[in-house]
Amino acid sequence: MNLSRKGEYALRAMIVLARDYGEGHMRVQEIAEEERIPRKFLEQILLELRNAGLLESKRGVGGGYRLIKPPDEVTLAKIVRIIEGPLAPLSCVSQMAHVKCPEQDTCRLYSVMLDVRNAIADVLEGVTLADVSKKRIRKPQVRRRSRAPVR
Repeated sequence: MNLSRKGEYALRAMIVLARDYGEGHMRVQEIAEEERIPRKFLEQILLELRNAGLLESKRGVGGGYRLIKPPDEVTLAKIVRIIEGPLAPLSCVSQMAHVKCPEQDTCRLYSVMLDVRNAIADVLEGVTLADVSKKRIRKPQVRRRSRAPVR
């Protein structure tokens, strides 16, 4: 899975909204400035999330967007699926957009790609907006695989 800029911006905006959950609506301009997201692009993303039932919008003074559900009920997987589509690297292992492959029973990639999909889903389903909106910002640890010498 490769998260697009749109997917990244959606997650970042939703984390901001989760952080301020219960404090009313937040203006698009505030989110855009705080997260350095182009305003017009953010408006499109928030509209998509609203149409999917995660956000409520209000016009006028005091208007903006707010989460409909509590942050502990919204997983990162839900947001990614709305914006990016299925989490699976191949459609034959997707739960949301499964396409039966004629080679599935003999394909050597199938079980590996199923493991990849399950690993991604397990992580993203196990993390809610509440989890990430309260985390301290720290430098991420990048795990590198050691390479065996090629012979």
